[in-house]
Amino acid sequence: MDQMRRRVYGSDHDDPHPYAEPGHRYVALIGGPLDGLLIDVTGQSGEEIAEGAALITEIGAYGPGGRAWYSARDGDTSRWYWDGDSP
Repeated sequence: MDQMRRRVYGSDHDDPHPYAEPGHRYVALIGGPLDGLLIDVTGQSGEEIAEGAALITEIGAYGPGGRAWYSARDGDTSRWYWDGDSP
């Protein structure tokens, strides 16, 4: 799928431009409640990208305010894989 037509994490449902933008760096989210979205990592260091993140989501196991944990695997920093949910 063309990365420029994938929705970006954090964009609202009524956002007129919810897709990836030229000149930004994105990581694909794989699995879990945010599967298929991109996250903008523009300006983050390689170490920060390799660490991953706990992303707020309303659709995870803990409902509104819960977190979905994503991280890179095997040195591939172009994708973050779902590690589980937490409150």
